[in-house]
Amino acid sequence: MISWVWPWAFVLLPLPLLVRAVCPPQDSAAGALRVPFYGLVGSLSSADVRHSSVVSGVLIWLLWISLITALARPVLYGEPIQLPQDRRDLMLAVDISESMREADMLFDQKYVPRVDAVKHVVGEFVQQRVGDRLGLILFGEQAYLQTPLTYDRNTVAQQLYEAQPGFAGGATAIGDAIGLAVKRLRDRPAESRVLILLTDGTNTAGTDPMNGAAVAKEAGIRIHTIGVGAEVRLVRGVFGGQRMVPAGNELDEETLIAIAQATGGSYFRARDPAELNTIYQKLDELEPIPEEQTFRPQISLTHWVLLISLVLSAFLFIVFYWPFKTSSNREVASNAK
Repeated sequence: MISWVWPWAFVLLPLPLLVRAVCPPQDSAAGALRVPFYGLVGSLSSADVRHSSVVSGVLIWLLWISLITALARPVLYGEPIQLPQDRRDLMLAVDISESMREADMLFDQKYVPRVDAVKHVVGEFVQQRVGDRLGLILFGEQAYLQTPLTYDRNTVAQQLYEAQPGFAGGATAIGDAIGLAVKRLRDRPAESRVLILLTDGTNTAGTDPMNGAAVAKEAGIRIHTIGVGAEVRLVRGVFGGQRMVPAGNELDEETLIAIAQATGGSYFRARDPAELNTIYQKLDELEPIPEEQTFRPQISLTHWVLLISLVLSAFLFIVFYWPFKTSSNREVASNAK
């Protein structure tokens, strides 16, 4: 597709006609200097003169049009090319301790285990992070890297779905999970490094979470923390009755809030899947996915138009000078003899 940088230049095309209309040619015959061989010059074939005049007129107009076209700066646009964007290195740390088996998350009119609600919501969040490098850390009594940072969202989601409570032990090592995330994120070149830590309990194993938060802050890693689990849940009695009982929840909100505040992140509380889904929508706002940017390469055609102008100028020189001057000189030389 051809476009023009300065299309307004084409308004100059009729300029020669306007100049001719404003300043008509003057009759200079009265003041002309007459020489003895004037008749010889006029003896040139009138057909040749008319033919040369038409050719030169066409060449002059083509030259003028090409110069105006070059002034308008034609460019040829190529196909759009997507530019690489600076995305996030985003690590997910998910608690799979034994307490995540607690079925207190109301989903589709029934209570499901916390881990199932987390898999459903977090899995959708993972699929939406197009272009981010995602990683998955699972932790219980120990923390281990399930998925290194990758652009393969399907693999991250699949390995999250396959995780089962108790695989990493029954305790909760929040500090170890943060330390492992910092180790994987601190040397990454991306400007934005983010850890989303999700747990339903308190730190009962490993290192102090606040020590990990201090190291994360030093490495420029933001930590968003999410506390999972309902405060009460509905149970059915032996004879068909229902009653609300406190849910098994030992969530240490104070520590999770402190971790988020220390690293510039945010703390969220998820008592059911709906709240958890809202939290991840807010995380999308806090850590937005950069908009795609495209670039259309431009190839300048101005030099080709100028080359055409140069060729036209050469032809014009030939028409104006060579045929007439050569013939005139020969006629004058022969008559002089």
